[in-house]
Amino acid sequence: MQYIDTIILAILQGLTEFLPISSSGHLVIGQKLLNINLPGNAFEVVLHLGTLMSVLTVFRGEIKAIIFNLSDSSNQYYISALVFGTIPALLVGLLLRDSISLIFDDIRFVSLSLICTGIMLITSKFIVKRNVKLTLFIGLLIGLAQAAAIIPGISRSGATICMGILMGLSAPKAARFSFLLSIPVIIGAGLLTAINIKTIPFGFDIVLLGIFFSYLVGWISLKWLLTILNSGKLYWFGVYCLIIGLFVFMI
Repeated sequence: MQYIDTIILAILQGLTEFLPISSSGHLVIGQKLLNINLPGNAFEVVLHLGTLMSVLTVFRGEIKAIIFNLSDSSNQYYISALVFGTIPALLVGLLLRDSISLIFDDIRFVSLSLICTGIMLITSKFIVKRNVKLTLFIGLLIGLAQAAAIIPGISRSGATICMGILMGLSAPKAARFSFLLSIPVIIGAGLLTAINIKTIPFGFDIVLLGIFFSYLVGWISLKWLLTILNSGKLYWFGVYCLIIGLFVFMI
């Protein structure tokens, strides 16, 4: 695997993992257009490790506040909501993983999923803004949206944040829950993938390069998204997804 391939895919992963434009969809399109092939599943684990580190860095304050105040009833309730939200993706990942992996080879399907993501994000602009408290039911619904985003082309962050806003959470609260919810999913997906790895077809230099660039770009893109959410411009990404989806569908 070449260094330039590693950097391109790591940047693509870091940029799209948290921005609501579907990392899986862009990786499929990127590999097809650039004629780059991922060397098995090992490199996927490397990229996920980098983006996991970025979300842990950005939300380190919130994570510390929860871990070191487990006796607080509000933190216990928040953790319960995260557990409820994790269950759907866990079940879908375990039961439908093989079926969903086949979709990754269908770039036409991915383009249609990107179009759906674009419509969803643009529609979020017209949702009446409220500011309700997070409940276990809302956590479960956001978790169902996260499970649906296992389909390549459906943005995980876009689906979960939009669901949170639809249920009445403010955009910052929806984003906070969405990205904390991504931590167990990223860890679980990485472990599930790592179990099936028989050989690692690249050296430690590729590992370090992949982790570094996916972490750095992931950290930057996550901070940028949080800024955009505060300005109420989430629908911008919807326009982008719609354009990219239509373009790929027609080529």
